[in-house]
Amino acid sequence: MGGKLERLVEIALRDVLDPEMGRSVVDLGLIYDIAATPEGQVGIVMTTTIRGCPLSGFLKEAVAAVAAGVDGVATVEVTLTYEPLWEPAMIAAE
Repeated sequence: MGGKLERLVEIALRDVLDPEMGRSVVDLGLIYDIAATPEGQVGIVMTTTIRGCPLSGFLKEAVAAVAAGVDGVATVEVTLTYEPLWEPAMIAAE
């Protein structure tokens, strides 16, 4: 997550809130990786707080929609993973 477009996507994703936790997916540590090509193809690897989370689809779609709205993003692919499993220690300090 080191390039300019990756940083812009990360900033935008701070607006995506986990409805159960009331915090952004970024602050919760749910976004594992953001990678972008020079052509604006963005890949996001994320997780949820629990495997089989009923909000997985909602969160994945919200992340994709918000990322797609960032200037310079042409396409977005969001991948859910559970490796490593999320744990509360991944939450950013307030």
